[in-house]
Amino acid sequence: MAVLRVPGGELYYEAEGDGVPVVLVHGLALDARMWDGQVPALNDIARMVRYDARGFGRSTRDADTSYSHADDLWRLLDHLEIDKAVLVGLSMGGRIVLEATLAAPERVRALVLLDAVLDGVPWDPDSERGMQTIGEGLRSGGLDEAKAAWLRHDFFVPAQRTPDPARRLAEMVGDYSGVNWTSADPHAPHPNSIELLATVPAPTTVVIAALDVPCFHEMSDVLADRIPGARKLTVPDVGHMVNMEAPEAVNALLREVVLDRSLA
Repeated sequence: MAVLRVPGGELYYEAEGDGVPVVLVHGLALDARMWDGQVPALNDIARMVRYDARGFGRSTRDADTSYSHADDLWRLLDHLEIDKAVLVGLSMGGRIVLEATLAAPERVRALVLLDAVLDGVPWDPDSERGMQTIGEGLRSGGLDEAKAAWLRHDFFVPAQRTPDPARRLAEMVGDYSGVNWTSADPHAPHPNSIELLATVPAPTTVVIAALDVPCFHEMSDVLADRIPGARKLTVPDVGHMVNMEAPEAVNALLREVVLDRSLA
């Protein structure tokens, strides 16, 4: 456990294990703890790096210092003296690792996109409405109500069926500062990733949970169709938090990617 100072903030990170570097990036309002089921399962063959993105978990951000999550990822790997890595991201984390790949494709050994956000694909009406309830909750009941609204989103309904994922999600969201909901985010403009997918050279695996919301199914279809050579895998009977709901399936996939000698 350590902290890296970056311009305008600090990044909390953990690195353990030996072997191929694997970087894990979490989803919105969550933090590095969402990967608790992956790190111990893979640290015998991989150097597992996970961190809290700026403004989330134990990482901080200034109100007026421009930054990008993709730049932060590469700053962290430079600090750890890692030249090339497997990048893994879920939801918002998927958007981050995709943007990092577009920024430095030569540094990406492989790319794994788990129920990833892809800007440019419209959200289905129910999912969009679920996002709007966060702001409504913030205005009516403050941050606690906004967090409760987030946990009620259709994203998380399948995960709530099982006590352990439900508890862990509640803990992470409960600890979230809410800074992205309560103040302007000075993140630099995101690249038009959807128009650049054909330029992604890294071997890519697109994972979609069968019970995820409709817009994420559409996003995964676009990612798989437009990234050259990408393969698409569907994990049955689980929702958006696929790594927490089906850790064995995700761990088997990541182990396969790490051990793929063609990627060396």
